[in-house]
Amino acid sequence: MEEKRKNKRLDIDVKVEIERIDEANITTVKYMEVEVTNISKTGLAFRVPDVEFEVGACFDARIQIWTKETIDTIFKVVRVNKLENDVYEYGCIFVGMTDTDALKIEIYQLFNDVE
Repeated sequence: MEEKRKNKRLDIDVKVEIERIDEANITTVKYMEVEVTNISKTGLAFRVPDVEFEVGACFDARIQIWTKETIDTIFKVVRVNKLENDVYEYGCIFVGMTDTDALKIEIYQLFNDVE
């Protein structure tokens, strides 16, 4: 399979709360925690049981990273896979993140690559 990602994804255990944003900026899903499977400075993948979102869905997210800091960002779903037991895995790109927060992820990745 051809790799389409611009940045290397990092397997990581972080806490993420998401809230759906629709076209009228109305919240349709209150904050819920999801299981992040990997993250990079340009996107993330997460899994959630029994909740299906479509490609193009946008979310406001609060990501608590390894330093216990919280990154506020907006991301968009670009890929959906249905796994076993009605678990859905979503591939997402960040469409709203500060350069400073993206740099925090990139720095962590650099340290992780050295280990």
